[in-house]
Formats: sequence, C-alpha cells, structure tokens
Amino acid sequence: MSSLTWVRGVNATLGRLAPEWAARRMREVFITPRALPPRDWELPMLASAERITLRFGLSALRWGEGPAVLLMHGWEGRPTQFAHLIRELVGAGYAVVALDGPAHGRSPGRHANPVLFARAMLEAASELPPLRAVIGHSMGGASALLASQLGLRTEALVTIAAPSRVLSVLRRFAAFMGLPREARYRFIRQVERLAGMPVKQLDVSRYSLDMPGLVVHAEDDPQVPVDEAQAIHAAWPGSRLLRLQAGGHQRVLADPALSDAVLALLEGQEVSRARRLALAS
Repeated sequence: MSSLTWVRGVNATLGRLAPEWAARRMREVFITPRALPPRDWELPMLASAERITLRFGLSALRWGEGPAVLLMHGWEGRPTQFAHLIRELVGAGYAVVALDGPAHGRSPGRHANPVLFARAMLEAASELPPLRAVIGHSMGGASALLASQLGLRTEALVTIAAPSRVLSVLRRFAAFMGLPREARYRFIRQVERLAGMPVKQLDVSRYSLDMPGLVVHAEDDPQVPVDEAQAIHAAWPGSRLLRLQAGGHQRVLADPALSDAVLALLEGQEVSRARRLALAS
C-alpha cells in the first residue's frame, strides 16, 4: 500500500468520525509549503542575482537594469524557476525582481495562501519603480490577478498555468486527499477564514481586468486543467491566450514560445506608450 493510499484511507475514516479535526489537519498540510531546493540548472541564475529585502522582511532576487518586471512563483516554487524568462527579459533591457513568496525561500512566515501572495506583491510594488509587467506562475498567477483587484498597478499582466478560481483548487486538493463531503466543506471554510476573504471572491469571473495581458497554459498540465486558462481569457477582454501543446505545469516556464510572447506583449506596450507621448507633445 502506498503512503498516499494510506493517508486517503485515514482521511476517509476520520473525515466521517471527526470531520472538523480531519479538515484542520488537511488545512495545515495545504497552507504549509515544503522548502524544496533549487535544481542544478537554476544555480547559475541564483549566483548571478542580487538579494534584496523589502518591506516586512520580504526577500527577493534582482537582475538587470531598466523598466521593472515583477515575478511571482507558484506554490512551493522559487524565483529561479523563471531562469529562461529572466535571461530573455534582462537581455531585452528590463530589470527583473522575483519575490520569495510568504513562507517560501527567505521570506518570513510558516503559512501561505493566495491572499498573502497577493498582499506580498502589493508590498513589493510599493517599493519598486512603476511596474511594466507582473508575471505569475500557478498560484502566483492567480494571486497576481487578485492583487490587481486590491490595488496593484502594472502596465501588463501575465499568468502561466494559473487557476481561474481558488475554490476549484481547494476542491481538487480535498478530493485528492480523500476527505469525505462534510470534511471537505469544513476544510474550505477553515482555509477561507485564514485567508480573511470569502473564497467565492477569489474567482476571475468576478474581477475587472482592464490592462493588457497574456494567459499561457500547456495542454498537458497535470495539476491545473487547461480549461482554467480559457476561463481566465474569457473574463479578461484585453488578454491573449497562448495554449502550448506540451510543457506540463513546470516545464512550460522554459518554453521559448512563452518568452517570445511575453516580450511581444511588452514591446506592444512600448509602442503604445510612444504613441501616447507623441500625441501629448
């Protein structure tokens, strides 16, 4: 019997006998990220970075000079997972700042959730020059969308392998871990209370998105279904949808088509800015 099968069996039993306790136990698992070390291919990018500390102890890595682009990794992720994209952005003349999310890397905290990630981006943006773009992967993408509703200002936004609503993420996790119905309900309510925001509000269909954007997703993503990208695109009038045939949930970050699309989006913003300045002069 595998460890996952054993855990699911225990959760199924305890979830019926003591649903609140089982929900609390899985809530702690869900909100407590593991510290995963960088892969060998990430190490050169890590070595070339400048480590900076922002407000409230948030840690970040910085590369390059020029207009600012803010990156936010996903759950149990790292800034250097964006290595290929960072090289392309720096080479194109951008300054890249990539956060360690709350409870990740060198940033403080033991627990994390999308609301904490969104607030971290707001705090970072308050200390950085005006943002040319914000780019988020997975939960970082969902949190970037949320941050845009909480006051984050950026000229463009990119989501990569991001879910369209947090409720779907919670339901998939609870089902995967074998929680029965009542325990699933209590698990979602507990996460909701900790986040301090009704989970139904963490849904892109409720957002007002008025900046240009790019929604990227791989068809073979095993963690976040590609239909989530379609939902984000449908709710975002100014977005372009890029569906890649392969790339899974993580490898998509190194796809040249991603960096090409991001640079094309930023170049389009540069042209639009130049036109506005010409008309104003």
